[in-house]
Amino acid sequence: MPKEVKCIVWDLDNTIWDGTLLEDADVRLKPEMRELLKQFDERGILHSIASKNNADDAMKKLSEFGIDHYFLYPQIAWDAKSYAITVIQQQLNIGKDTIVFVDDQIFEREEVLSQHPEIECIDAKMYLQLSSLERFNPSVITEDTANRRLMYKADIDRKNQEEEFRGPQEEFMAGLDLRFIISKAEEKDLKRVEELTIRTNQLNATGVTYSYEELLHFSKAQDYDLFVCELSDKFGSYGKIGIALVEKSPETWCCKLLLMSCRVVSRGVGTVMLSHIMSAAKKNNVRLLADFKQTDRNRMMYVTFKFANFYELRNDKNGNIQFGHDLEEIPGIPNYINVEII
Repeated sequence: MPKEVKCIVWDLDNTIWDGTLLEDADVRLKPEMRELLKQFDERGILHSIASKNNADDAMKKLSEFGIDHYFLYPQIAWDAKSYAITVIQQQLNIGKDTIVFVDDQIFEREEVLSQHPEIECIDAKMYLQLSSLERFNPSVITEDTANRRLMYKADIDRKNQEEEFRGPQEEFMAGLDLRFIISKAEEKDLKRVEELTIRTNQLNATGVTYSYEELLHFSKAQDYDLFVCELSDKFGSYGKIGIALVEKSPETWCCKLLLMSCRVVSRGVGTVMLSHIMSAAKKNNVRLLADFKQTDRNRMMYVTFKFANFYELRNDKNGNIQFGHDLEEIPGIPNYINVEII
């Protein structure tokens, strides 16, 4: 089943607007295009551009139309559009199978498909039909969803400052004023928690998705803890970026699900939630286990468990692993991260 769309990459000439910018004195925005971009933005679907054009002229025209702010990492140059999309995908750090490319020219669509068969390529003449298609209608829309573009914009500011910084990495991180907040999930958090289980693949321990009703049950059950974490810094909030589901018995705790947004992995926060769970398990004098389902997408999460000193108790060779931890060596939290437990 095709995945929900995370980003639409648009061509410009005869796609976003009618006409060819380098040839026509007057190009006009496609009917209802402004409203369509806004609608997708409110659904948490990002926009970018892959266009063969003069970048300054194109961005000036987008600004005149009042839509330039919607586009992240626009690639406007004379390179192959497959290359442009590679750059966009790497910058956004999302799966190719969550990207859609819209172009009026079949040659350009076929060129992209030849290099990126996972990407759905759509004829620009269908643009008004996109909003009704299932892939373009997220099953969950939350406050974080509507703010997704702004969060990515803040990430761009962070990256720009990091590239300009001259000095040790830890010194830069310390200057970010990172705050990692861990709390028990409340009912108001559950739509976002559900969304995270659906959208997160790379840093997801089991790949299991949970419905709102299931999460509501876990949040109220005495034998489960459902944690949610949020990260913020001086640029703003990253939003709710991680969850953990812990099944508890008097003798054993088992982490049934652990996931973290790939957007924050570079901030060194991967083991913070695990460290919190380990410390709580040790305090309660229980054995700690963790479920893991190995896939071709979540190797980074496997490394996170190993880095946190978990060891394999069982591995059925189908990728189903159960980890254990002796709770003797619990990883410390980087001193540049301020952790708050609510």
